[in-house]
Amino acid sequence: MAMIHVNRGATSLGAFSEEEVREGLRTGRFVLTDIGWREGMANWQPLSQFPELGAAAPAAPPAQIGASATSEAAAPRSGLPWDERQTKGLFNAFIETLQVVLSKPVAAFTAMKRERGLGEPLLYAVIGGTFGGVFAVTYNFALRSFGSFGDRHGAMEHLFGGIGWIFLLILTPLFVAIGMFVVSAILHVCLMIVNGAKQSFETTFRVVCFAEGSASPLLVIPFCGGFIVGIWKIVLYCIGLARAHETETGRAVIAVLLPLIVCCGGCLLLIFLVLGTWSAQH
Repeated sequence: MAMIHVNRGATSLGAFSEEEVREGLRTGRFVLTDIGWREGMANWQPLSQFPELGAAAPAAPPAQIGASATSEAAAPRSGLPWDERQTKGLFNAFIETLQVVLSKPVAAFTAMKRERGLGEPLLYAVIGGTFGGVFAVTYNFALRSFGSFGDRHGAMEHLFGGIGWIFLLILTPLFVAIGMFVVSAILHVCLMIVNGAKQSFETTFRVVCFAEGSASPLLVIPFCGGFIVGIWKIVLYCIGLARAHETETGRAVIAVLLPLIVCCGGCLLLIFLVLGTWSAQH
């Protein structure tokens, strides 16, 4: 008999026989919202859609009159591998979280816990953001050093400039941490404007931190790393806010793009004002 592979969100729970899954549903080890797959199936499906497992589910109490709740809202969130770093180890938990966020962002942000404090996601963002930032700064400094090699005047200027780069490297974790609060505040306000903020600021903060910590290491890609990171962060923000806040994807996209639209509009307005003033004077 084919084994049934069971996942809870983005976390694999293992492969089990049909009888083990049925017993797990009776005892509460598994829930009907867990997804399963076995050989011969085209896609993963919730355990509730396995006909042979339906009878094993514990009876649900009758719904309270006047109460309304969606199945997704009631489903428990298993969390990301980063939440299990005490057992997995810091490095393994970071790599597993990075992989699942980049490769399966919908599943990752569906499984992400909305409220578990700000410290854990901030640490993840600082690690990933500092790694990417340090690499980018070092890479640019190396290119400039190579360009000024053999030029005494240029080398002296570059020496003093290098001291500034060293301070920048030291302060990178602080810049990343401050940036997480600033970006989260802007996105949460924009999400409130479009009536898409169904959860607290902490939920938005966690999305931003896991997106930052996962995308920033891509700065190791030469030349186009910054462009890739910028685009991928926007994608992760849109998916993460939609899944974590359980709001329409369109609202999340508008909330993410709204600051860019405002900035671009302000820049164009400033350009037109400058051109208009210059034309009037000449």
